[in-house]
This record gives sequence, C-alpha cells and structure tokens, in this order.
Amino acid sequence: MTSIYYKSAQELVQLVRSKELSPVELMGETLKRLEAVNPTLNAFVAIRAEQAMEEAKDMAERIASGDDPGPLAGIPIGVKDLEEVKGMVTSFGSIPYRDNLALQDSVQVDRLKAAGAIVVGKTNTPEFAFTGFTKNRLYGVTRNPWNKERTPGGSSGGSAAAVASGMVPLATGSDAGGSIRIPACYSGCFGLKPSNGRIPLAPMHLLYMSGVWTLGPLSRTVRDAALYLDCAAGYHPADPGSLPPPGISYVECLDKLPGGLRIGFSPTLGYALVEKDVMALVEQAVNAFEDMGHSIEIWEGQLPEVSQAWSDLTLCDIYAQVHTDLENIRSEMGRTLVTSLDYAKGLSVNDYIGIQRIRIELNGALQEFFDRFDLLLTPTLPTEAFAAQGPPPKEINGHPIPLLWAVAFTYPFNLSGHPAATVRAGFTETGLPAGLQIIGPRHRDDLVLQAAYAYEQACPWNDHWPDI
Repeated sequence: MTSIYYKSAQELVQLVRSKELSPVELMGETLKRLEAVNPTLNAFVAIRAEQAMEEAKDMAERIASGDDPGPLAGIPIGVKDLEEVKGMVTSFGSIPYRDNLALQDSVQVDRLKAAGAIVVGKTNTPEFAFTGFTKNRLYGVTRNPWNKERTPGGSSGGSAAAVASGMVPLATGSDAGGSIRIPACYSGCFGLKPSNGRIPLAPMHLLYMSGVWTLGPLSRTVRDAALYLDCAAGYHPADPGSLPPPGISYVECLDKLPGGLRIGFSPTLGYALVEKDVMALVEQAVNAFEDMGHSIEIWEGQLPEVSQAWSDLTLCDIYAQVHTDLENIRSEMGRTLVTSLDYAKGLSVNDYIGIQRIRIELNGALQEFFDRFDLLLTPTLPTEAFAAQGPPPKEINGHPIPLLWAVAFTYPFNLSGHPAATVRAGFTETGLPAGLQIIGPRHRDDLVLQAAYAYEQACPWNDHWPDI
C-alpha cells in the first residue's frame, strides 16, 4: 500500500466512506510510515500510536453501524507543538515546558476531531516559533524531505516535513510572520494563512496583543486545505477576535474563480532581493495566470518597511506568554530568544504607538493596491531552503541583506491581516522547491483558495514528492 502515503485527504476520505479502506488500515499504514521516515526527518516529536489506533477502531465500528464518519473521516493529522491536544504535552519547543500537559484540546483541534480527524502526534517547532527554521534544544533539528541537509522552514517546520514526506496528508500550523507559508514553500506543500480571526485562537491564557497570529493548514492539495478550513473556521466565544462563520463552503466554491481578474505582481514589494533562479520560477508561475486569461501588471508601488514593527509586536506576544517564568527559566532557553525577550520588556508605550502608525501606513498602501487589483502575487520566499541548523541567508545575489529580508514577503500580511497562500512554483537548480505567494483582499479567503486551485489545475504539483 505504498501509494497510500501520498494520497490526498479527500481521496482517503472517499475510500474510508465507501468502505474500500478502513480507518484501522489507514492508521496502521500511517504509523508504519512514521516509523520508517520520522527518524530521518524528526518531524514528529511525540506520537500517540495506541490512542490513535483505538480511535480508528472506534470509527470503524461507527461506520459499520451506519454512522456518518464526518468530512475528515479517519484522516490522520499532525498538530504543531504550540497547540493543545488533550493528554499530550504542549512544550512550545522549550525545555522548561517539557512537562506542560494539556488538559483540553484547542478549539481548532476539537473541531478537526469532531469532523473525523485523528491526531497522530505533535510536530516540531522552533522554541516559541521564534525562527524561520525548525530547531530547538528540547527536540533537535527537523530536516527537509527533499534534502535532509536543508531546513523545511519554520516555525511549522515539523508539520510541513510530515506532510511533504507522506507521513500525514494534513497538519496544523500557525502563522505570525510566515510560519505556515515559509515551511510550505521550502517543503513544496500548499500552505494557507487565513484571514486573521478566521480560525479561533483558543483556549487563550492571555489575549494576543499583536493581532498577527493565525492558525491554518499545511496540505498537499488546495482542496484539502479548503476542506480543513470548512471544518475549523468560525466564531468561538473564547476568542473575541474570531470571525463569524463564512457562510460558504470553501470546497464547493473552489472552481468558481471569476474570469478576467486584475492581478498585480510585485517581484520585490519595492525593497526585497530574490535569488535569480527563484525569481525565474516565480515569473513562470505568474505567467500561468495570464495564460488563464487574467490581466497581469507589474506593480511598481512599495510597501512601507515594517520589519522592526512586526518583530517588536511578536516579541511582545512571546514575552507576555513567559514573563512570569522568565527569570527562573532563562538558563534553559535559547540565548538569542532570551536576549530578544529582554529587549521586548523594555519597549515603551511610545514605541507601541509608533508601531501602530506604521501599521496604519501599511494598511493604507494595501487599500490603494486592492482598489486597483483583485489579487497580489509575490515570491513566497527569496531563496531556496538553507542549512537545516541555520543560520538564514545573510546575502542574496552577492548583496548583504538584513536578517528579516530572508522572509521579506510573508510578515507584512500578518501585520495587515490579509489572507495569503503559497503554491509550488517549481524547483531550483539544486532540486529544491520555490513558491509563489497569492494574497487576497481582506477576508477573501475564498478568492485566494480559488486562485490557488486554478493554478494547481494549470500547473499540477501533486505527482512529484520526495523519495524518502
């Protein structure tokens, strides 16, 4: 049953619902795949094999008695180790929290389970999602399925590696500055950062101050991500920033992309640098939309420089999570993270006011853009995946870059809240994936998914995955 490893969630659901494949068989094959592949990649850091198999048996019995197994019938999923799964540790990739046992499921996990998904285990993340590559002192380094010497990206790197290597068809991610799109791009998956608030962030021990954090899927197909969003989206009272139910099925509207869209392509957002072979692949992917009959125009505008504002906000959120413990645990945490948290502690009200002014400027620039265009296309990342243990690239095409320019195209849209996705644009000369980012108007997750689906049909990527 080797071919089962790269079947989409949708295909597996159809097999389970038609009784051609039992949830027990599916889970058994999944656990075999994890046993064979995970030691090489270190994508999963905790596996609940016995519980997952028992849940698969329960589902098989329900199906046999005529019960509806749900839209995610028996699908094995990975859950990023920033998110709670009842009875499992939520470590945040941090040694001081290695015994932090979750007493309940997150709202997202609860909704996915209610739809029939079965949690296989927790996937690796850098400590408190601090970096764009996945390494921590608790669980070590996660590796890219296309080249184990390279990173799958971060911070949802374990989830991306698990999906790209055929361990599971779906995994949860979170994205505060690219943490779904970065690993999806580097690992050749599909990654969706929904609109801020589309999937509730709950339970919350405190309210995030920044408003940049989102939850969403990593998958191998656009349809699987749409199915995931259908199951997880919608308001929850524990998250006052969560959005109402969208009132549509994202799966059912996938093939309804309007014709003749006005699409703006920004190769640099006005400031970024991009590796030459990555840019060539991205331009080729952009041309596919023109071939579909849409109007493509190079956008000559520029977004304001928001890297410092974004960095300050996210650091404040991490500091807020650990501030009561920090003095007692700093020796067990990464030095760079601790230094950054000490910096965040010193930010003032005036600093925060300045951040919000920059945010207003960003929103103004994007409002002007979307007054003219229906979609924005950019490279997802300016480089191919770098070394598994880091550091991120310090130069592009021979030119030095600031640290955050290694992910220059992702974090502006966390600060603004717009939905954004990454699709595979092709492979670099060294055989590593590159990505095209699709950004939609505010709350138009449906349009982003439709555009990604249309691109997937025109330039299918699902027949080519790494040979592990």
